Amino acid sequence: MSRLAPIAVAFALALGPSLSASADDGPYFEPKVRLAFNKLYNDRELVEAMRTLVDGHPNLLSMHSVGKSVEGRDIWCVTVNNPETGPDTSKPAFYCEGNVHGNEVQAAEACLYLIWYLAENHGRLDKVTELVDRRAFYILPTVNPDGRAWWFDAPNTTSSSRSGKAPVDDDRDGLLDEDGYDDLDGDGQIVLMRRKSPDGRFVLSGDDPRALEPIRPGDEIRGERYELLGYEGTDEDGDGELNEDPPGSYDMNRNWPADWQPAHIQGGAGPFPLCWPETRSIAAFLLDHPNIAGVQSYHNAGGMILRGPAHPSREPNYPRQDEDLARAIGEVGARMLPFYRNLIIHKDLYSVRGGFVNWTYEHLGIFSYTNELWNNAQLLGMQPGQGSTLENAVGASGEAAQLFANDRLMLGAHFVEWHPFDHPTFGPIELGGFVKQSQRVPPPFLMEELCHRNTAFVLYHADQMPMLDWEAIEVEPLGGELFQVTASVANDRLLPTRSAQARRRNIGLPDRFSISGAGITVAGGGRLLDADTGRMDPVEHHPERLELPDGVGGRATERVRWFVVGSGEATIRFEAQKGGTLERTLTLE
Repeated sequence: MSRLAPIAVAFALALGPSLSASADDGPYFEPKVRLAFNKLYNDRELVEAMRTLVDGHPNLLSMHSVGKSVEGRDIWCVTVNNPETGPDTSKPAFYCEGNVHGNEVQAAEACLYLIWYLAENHGRLDKVTELVDRRAFYILPTVNPDGRAWWFDAPNTTSSSRSGKAPVDDDRDGLLDEDGYDDLDGDGQIVLMRRKSPDGRFVLSGDDPRALEPIRPGDEIRGERYELLGYEGTDEDGDGELNEDPPGSYDMNRNWPADWQPAHIQGGAGPFPLCWPETRSIAAFLLDHPNIAGVQSYHNAGGMILRGPAHPSREPNYPRQDEDLARAIGEVGARMLPFYRNLIIHKDLYSVRGGFVNWTYEHLGIFSYTNELWNNAQLLGMQPGQGSTLENAVGASGEAAQLFANDRLMLGAHFVEWHPFDHPTFGPIELGGFVKQSQRVPPPFLMEELCHRNTAFVLYHADQMPMLDWEAIEVEPLGGELFQVTASVANDRLLPTRSAQARRRNIGLPDRFSISGAGITVAGGGRLLDADTGRMDPVEHHPERLELPDGVGGRATERVRWFVVGSGEATIRFEAQKGGTLERTLTLE
């Protein structure tokens, strides 16, 4: 035997335990499918990663297209479900989507991580196993694949490529998408233009000449004055404006039927609700899956857990019972996501008409959240101020702080240094500023933390969806072939099977108990109001089917009682669209 052989054997034994995926490894384990979560996946890579996960976990994952985008790209959905415990449509389901705005790219990676985490930890972590066995997950990493592809494939600012790609005449000159940004120096980025000007309203910052400071009344002006000319571009249509009609320029998060308003009231809304193929396809999918009991939409940025109402006029559509539950889940989320705040859209951010999560709650009765992924202040460990808006949350804790982070943490990767350029209209100017992969997008070393914390919030929300079990089924002979049958169903989670909004607007089907059997006749039945006294709310017609319009409340129990004549087998069922189905067969004798 070679002298190296014992060393090799010892080395292999030392590595052995780390190669197995068991719960004994705690949070460290060897995954079946290795994916990097310190990077961004372009459109092709994202689809390949989804397919790799499905191929690696065919017992839990499946993948299908819910529709096509304007440019013909598939809108992919991965279903996470354990078929051994039932089909996905028979269970309470959670819907999670990302990237409705093309530039909000890390939303897709957060969705991808959710798929990966559920599949890899099923059978390893008890909580994940329970979630996958008793719930289904529908995960759509990018619902705007055209906008995402454009963000990767073309030069952009931190905020451009938000739209889908259907051409729009933004400046109403009869031309479509004719004047967008121009990468003047060919570096793949769209940054700012500035130039020296005797009429300029800015001067170079005394702390850092890369930053400009506004000139305020009474300031003693030192040094040369500058003017900001906007983002890189030229006047391609000769109307005296720059970059006023870029590709697309509508907003799929303003195109939903709840409180939809035309474009002169709500910019980007489109000509009518669900006019874009992407929103129409997603709406059809949600309507086809009434078992969806929780919704999460991932956006960026600002570090927010947002819920409706999105406009003051919609306050009456948000019953207090639901608001208390939604706030409670969001408060837990804010603890899990330490740089995020639990907010109401119109009160704490701005008003939105025709928003997605407003539609899923107001029209479908589903508890829904939008998470604005990443708060730029997080880069330096700084909490956002209570009054901070989206703009200054994305701009972080000020330009000086972000330049410090660029220099010391990112080693220059976030900022294009100012450099001269001869503009065809403006003459000698300077180009420089933050790149598209900064500000709204976390750096690679914080990407996986973002993905995991937001996945944990989704799993907490999904865990609070109704979880139903038989509490008891009791049969009492009353003489002859007459039996008293009492059944009770308990909901062990926070959320009810029917939200207060669903109850008020008659959304979906009511929950229902039923009893059936070839040898029995149901003489009477009703909801059991008091188990001690036997007080009931009897039904007059078809007592074999007992409806519960209010559903089963959170951490509550519902009981019914039947009086049955006959003998033999009887099957008792409980059905709740957002709570699943329970069934038990018993013998009356």
